[in-house]
Amino acid sequence: MIVNINKKILIVGLGLLGGSYARILKRYGFHISAITKEQSSIDYALKEGLIDEGSIELDERIIGEADIVIFALYPHIFIEWVEQNQFLLKSGALITDVTGVKCSIVYKVQEMLRPDVEFIAAHPMAGREVSGVENSTDNLFTGANYIVTPTAKNTPEAINTCMELGRLLGFSNVTTLSPEEHDEMIGFLSQLTHCIAITLMTCNDKENMEKFTGDSFRDLTRIARINDLMWSELFIENKTALLEQMNLFIDKFNELYHWIEKSAYELDIELSVLSNRELMFDSMNNKLKDKKVDFILFWDKDILLAKHLENLVFSIISFSVSDNLIGSYSYI
Repeated sequence: MIVNINKKILIVGLGLLGGSYARILKRYGFHISAITKEQSSIDYALKEGLIDEGSIELDERIIGEADIVIFALYPHIFIEWVEQNQFLLKSGALITDVTGVKCSIVYKVQEMLRPDVEFIAAHPMAGREVSGVENSTDNLFTGANYIVTPTAKNTPEAINTCMELGRLLGFSNVTTLSPEEHDEMIGFLSQLTHCIAITLMTCNDKENMEKFTGDSFRDLTRIARINDLMWSELFIENKTALLEQMNLFIDKFNELYHWIEKSAYELDIELSVLSNRELMFDSMNNKLKDKKVDFILFWDKDILLAKHLENLVFSIISFSVSDNLIGSYSYI
């Protein structure tokens, strides 16, 4: 174990991630302290044995004794904390974070930080749709990725310590990326997918859709239940990479749209594009029969909706997409 068991670890921000860090690291025998804004979070963590001590104040002793400080805070709050309170950190302390963007954080913090304190950034790629220390678990990071984003200012010792921390926490894949590589990657894998989920939830406002929702829609929109304050900040802080990924997605989506439109024209098919929600409500209001619909090209896995349409005596064609956009047809 690279991380000395005698080192004292302070967690600033005792929520879902901070609480899970505490829960796991305490099992190894580390002395764990916490500073957070809610006394109820401190009380819960003490009662459950997640921490040895904690405070809702800037406790100078707790901060000054910490060898490793983990900041589980929103990006702007983390920057403000370092700017205003770094004088409380002990000489030789190592600090790290959990923020989901790096370029706008790492260089700013490293620039302002005292030379006798080192900041090595990390991003635990894990979470849940709930928050708070009471929802923390000791298996939150199982199967997840942990990304360390070092710069030229980081020492090999700090990088190794941070990576070992990720392994102790139970992450399956511990790796390094530059802050720039991280933000480009996260713009696609995390932020774009959240934007798509939010769009799916807000693009149609018809009521009672939950009665007809299938697994595919639930899977695609599970992550739409987000912390809007935190994710808004992450989107803005990484706007360049995110907007680039959104434009790439829009281009591919339009390509798919026009391919369907062109194919329908070549087959002499009058094509109307409807969302699942519109399709359901049009079928309930007999609008599909009024439009004299001959068949429905169903590009989804919503079996309940497909069966509902089939029961209304519509010909249903399911469509699965391959990499080259050539479909295979099967009649339900």
